[in-house]
This record gives sequence, structure tokens and C-alpha cells, in this order.
Amino acid sequence: MEGRTPDPHCPGCAELKKLVVTLVQRIEALEAALAKTRKDSSTSSKPPSGDIVKPPKHGKKKGKKRKRGGQPGHAKHERPPFPPEQVTDSYDYTMDCCPDCGGDLKPAKAAPRIIQHVEIIQTPVRIEEHRGYAYWCPRCQKFHYAPFPDELKKAGLAGPRLTALIAFMKGACHASFSTIRKFLRDVVGVPICRGQLRKLVNKASESVERAYQEILQVIKIEPTLNVDETGHKENGDQFWTWCFRAQQYTLFKIDKSRGSDVLIEVLGEEFDGILGCDYFSAYRKYMRDFGVLVQFCLAHLIRDVKFLTTLPDKVTSSYGNRVLDGLRELFRVIHRRDTMTEERFQARLEEARDALIETGKRAPQGNEAQNMAKRFRMHGKAYFQFVTTPQIEPTNNLAEQAIRFVVIDRRVTQGTRSKSGREWCERIWTVIATCAQQGRSVFEFLYESIVAHFAGIPGPSLLPADTS
Repeated sequence: MEGRTPDPHCPGCAELKKLVVTLVQRIEALEAALAKTRKDSSTSSKPPSGDIVKPPKHGKKKGKKRKRGGQPGHAKHERPPFPPEQVTDSYDYTMDCCPDCGGDLKPAKAAPRIIQHVEIIQTPVRIEEHRGYAYWCPRCQKFHYAPFPDELKKAGLAGPRLTALIAFMKGACHASFSTIRKFLRDVVGVPICRGQLRKLVNKASESVERAYQEILQVIKIEPTLNVDETGHKENGDQFWTWCFRAQQYTLFKIDKSRGSDVLIEVLGEEFDGILGCDYFSAYRKYMRDFGVLVQFCLAHLIRDVKFLTTLPDKVTSSYGNRVLDGLRELFRVIHRRDTMTEERFQARLEEARDALIETGKRAPQGNEAQNMAKRFRMHGKAYFQFVTTPQIEPTNNLAEQAIRFVVIDRRVTQGTRSKSGREWCERIWTVIATCAQQGRSVFEFLYESIVAHFAGIPGPSLLPADTS
């Protein structure tokens, strides 16, 4: 009958109540699971490339569609001309008469128009033949051959510049041995097999070993470091590529472990700097065991908080919004820095930080909210080391940017197959990233290192002048 109050003692009503409670719990669990599947680069650590499928934009944009190419008001970009010392040949073009009326012409004082033309020569190599003549010793009753220079014997088939080119293509251009072989055969005119190419790359790897070891020794005393790691495959086995980025150089290390033992091996137990990193457990263990100061990535925290605001549970979502408001207040203070004295700015910044940490600690019941509150209780201040140490970055973007090259190389090369391949990757990635930081040419560094290696003398250093 309509309007009748359910009898609480009715067995059927009690069963319905249990069913409703069960279904509500099931719906909440499904909604939470659905929210996790909808994570994107703004609410998690997923890369932006994962946001491939995006909802269509509704409505039409007002105004005219922007044309392709350079926009009005943008500075024109022109390639600077080659300097005179780089010009190999020059050709002058003159006129005898006026092209319009046929009259006589007089030389003008205006500067000539110039077109610089660049071309590769048909055979861009020099092939040398070195002969060690044979001599007969009547007393020893055997032949003796005139010795070759040590650097020539170390080089073998390929000279230092060709070896550097092959190493550059393999390391900096992600080229396979097959691609390099085709390039050398069809463009350079030098056929070299894959086995010989590998030997040349190994020589290049040996030439930069000293520079790599120098960085490995001094990285322990850096005042600030950003660290990140990504997966690496070797014959199907799981390895990890670690990236340690200092202000003026970057070190890569491939290891079987993703644990804190790698941090201990590279940085030691006495590391006295500040480590910028994400919230991965290896960094927390290293921090806890040896009292290392850590700046956890603030960008990761913001994305994790944004995810809380997308959950169907209203209480958890409200908690996420409160923490997000605290983060916004922190950035409002940072953006108003120019309007305050240094002392006032520092005081306001610390007030906003403390208020944010207190808000983060006060979480409602629920796994997701309590997990975030535990972070604030245990490591709240580790997210805000930059507040009291201005020279460090609040995010781990520097290490993440450096490791992007490795991720691209992993997709192209599919990893390594041996220890020597692993060492080559560690060294060449270190060279590429460090040269980029210092504005140096990767090719020239490889060339100078290989020349020194063949001559048996120390090669160039990757360390800045004040530390090498």
C-alpha cells in the first residue's frame, strides 16, 4: 500500500536494507576505480603523450583562424652567414652592359649581393696507406718489420674523426648499426660491417670512460642534485636507468636495482646536499637511513591532490579542494614577491607553507585521503625545502627533462644486449646531456677524446674548469 512505513521487524525489509548498503558500497568502489582509469597528465605522473583521446571542443572559436607560418610581430629568424675563413671558394659575377637598354655600366659602390652555397664533396674521406717495410736479419735469421705508431695501431681501419662520427650517429642520433652501415656505404663510400662498427663504438666508449669516472667521483659533494629513474631492457631482463643531474653536468647509471642501494653506491652514506626527486620509496628510505635532506617534487604533489578532487566521494573531494586552495595560496605569495621586502616575503611564505601542511594533515576517513594526510604528517616539510633554500628547484623537472632522451632512445634501440653496451649507454648519455648543459659540441668532445685515447694521453674533461 502507498505511503505505508516499512516494518523494521519485517525480514524482507531487513534483507532489502542489506542489499542497498551492499550496492551503494559497490557503486562507490566502481566509481573510485573508474576515477583511477581516468587519470591523465594533470592528475598523475602519466606523460602528456598518454592524453591521446581528448573530448571534442564544443562551440566555434570567435575571430579569424590563425594562418600557418610566422605571425605578425614575431622577430624574423635568419641563419647567420658563414665567416670568411670558412669560405673555401668564391666566384665573382659581372655584367658588360645594361640588361634593359644595352648601355654601358659603371661599377657602383653598393655592396654585392651574396649567395652562400654549401655542398658535400663527392668523396668526403681521405684514405691513407701506411707501410711497414720488411728487413732481414742474417744473424737472427728472421724478418723484422718497421713498427707502426701506437696511435695508428689503436685506430686501425677508422681514423679518430670517422670513429667520432660513427659514435655520434649511434649515441646522439639513435641510429642502428644497419643504418650507419648504409650511410657509410651509400653516402661516404666506405663499406664497414656491423661487427667492425661495434668495435669502433667500443673504442669511443673507452675514450670517454675517464671523463665519466671523474663525474662519478665528484657527484658525491654536490650541494643540490635532481634524481629520476626509468626502465631499461637488456635481453628481456629488467634494468633501471638512473639520472643524476647537477647544475653543470648530468650522470647516467644503469643498474639491475631500483632500490636505495644505487643511491648509496653513487652518492654514498655521507651525502650532505639536497636531493630533488619524486615520492618513490627508494628516495624515502635513503632519506630516512642517512638523514639526507630531500625536496620532493611539488608538481607530483599537485597532480596527486588534483586527483583527489575528481573522486566521487564528496568528503575526500572536499579535502582535496582544501589542500589545493592551500597550494594556490602558497603560489599567490610567490607571485607577489616583488611587492614585499625580503623579510616579509620569507615570513609570508613560511606561514602559507605551515598552513598548507596543517590542512593536509587533517584528512577525513578514506584510503585516498588518509594516504595523502600521511604524506603531510611524515614528509610535509620535505615538499617545501625550496622555501628556506632558494637555490633549489621545487620540482624534479630538471631530471625528468634530462631523462627524456633516454626514453626516446629506449623506444628506438630496444635496450642493450651486454655489459659493454650498458657502459656505452651510460657514458654517451652522460656526454650528450653534459655537453648540452655546458653549450659544448658532442661531436667535438668525442673527437678530442678519441684522439687522446689513440695517443695514450688523458682526454678532455666533462667537469667545469673550477672543479676538474
